[in-house]
Amino acid sequence: MTGSDWTGRRLHLIGVGGAGMSGLAVVCRALGCEVTGSDRSDSTYLERVRSAGVEVVIGHDESNLPEGAEVVVSSAISEDNPELAAARKAGVAVLHRSDLLAEICRDRQVIAVAGTHGKTTTTAMIAWALAGTGRPFGFFVGGEVPELGPDGSSANSGWSDEGPIVVEADESDGSFLRLEPSVAVVTNLEMDHHANWSGMAELKAAFSDFVGRAEVAVVPSGDPACEGLASEGVEVVPFSASGPGPSDLELKVPGLHNLLNARAALAALIGAGEDPDRCAAALATFPGVARRLEYKGDAMGAAVYDDYAHHPTEVAASIEALRSIGPERVVVVFQPHLYSRTKAFAAEFGRALAAADRAVVMDVYPAREVPEGPFEGVSGLDVLRATADSNGGRQTVWAPDLETARRAVERFVEPGAVVVTMGAGDVTTLSDSLVAGGRS
Repeated sequence: MTGSDWTGRRLHLIGVGGAGMSGLAVVCRALGCEVTGSDRSDSTYLERVRSAGVEVVIGHDESNLPEGAEVVVSSAISEDNPELAAARKAGVAVLHRSDLLAEICRDRQVIAVAGTHGKTTTTAMIAWALAGTGRPFGFFVGGEVPELGPDGSSANSGWSDEGPIVVEADESDGSFLRLEPSVAVVTNLEMDHHANWSGMAELKAAFSDFVGRAEVAVVPSGDPACEGLASEGVEVVPFSASGPGPSDLELKVPGLHNLLNARAALAALIGAGEDPDRCAAALATFPGVARRLEYKGDAMGAAVYDDYAHHPTEVAASIEALRSIGPERVVVVFQPHLYSRTKAFAAEFGRALAAADRAVVMDVYPAREVPEGPFEGVSGLDVLRATADSNGGRQTVWAPDLETARRAVERFVEPGAVVVTMGAGDVTTLSDSLVAGGRS
């Protein structure tokens, strides 16, 4: 679509401070829409949304709805949200964020990245490489890339109507099936969102549908979970730790998982017709994504990192990556995310955290869930016990809240150590507090 197709259109985004929603707000404003939004609290995402010319209200109230605006929501917005409820009652058009994203991507070459782990980093790597080639392009990343574009946001405000669009495709609620990608990337495939998928068979069928919509499919080589995803007529570009791209692929970001992310990014770029050597050279300068093993600074002689890992595979990969930089001690503060995930993976989390020298386990960050019904009694203590059972007697501490976790870290820190706050909830604030020397 061109900018003129969007001029004068009015959109109101509920939960505009989310990574995906804020990117949509910025791009729609650049396309010429009148955009407003609301969120429950302020954030760095909202700073960038405001700077793009979007009017933002903190707090949710039906009075926030502008007259004549379509309402845009994500799956995180419940039906009892007062703005959404008012929109439904008034018969206002309500779009899911994925519908709006698909509309923006229509008639463009789309590189869509899906998978259980690594999709944010892989999407950001593809966008970074395209920026390095000097090509015009658009991007939507589910995280902040501090050096990608003038404002480091999750989407480019200097929107281009030319070139490919790189999109992080969300499988958590099935909304990635609204996209029609030219290149479909699957980083890997595991169960994660148990509330939305009944099991691997249903999840794999959805990914097969996603891949079947594309001209080119990028899939991990030798991964049994991803075998047979691509249907006949879809070109397959496989990736592994050794290819495609140069054998000595240089990266600033540590860990085998990031090497695999980079190989997937190169495979996608090859599938889109880009030059692999130029793209590999650009990836050598990729700085990483915020909250993906992000170095925050030093505290008490230790290096402090923050990481979004909230699945056992991600926890294990992040600890392995930190081990590779050679610290004296690895101290992990882990906050489980969602009762459903904690219930399903408590034992696996324990085995993953056992690789740390010291583990501090917090209580569950509930997000949209409540500890009732099938989740009654589920607690971070389940992860703590599993960790203690698996780590050979190394110290494991229960710290249900941020202040208790901070005091535990202060006991464990020594010069030369690495401390990492880990999880998809508010544990991220602890890393900032430790570096600042203040209280969480």
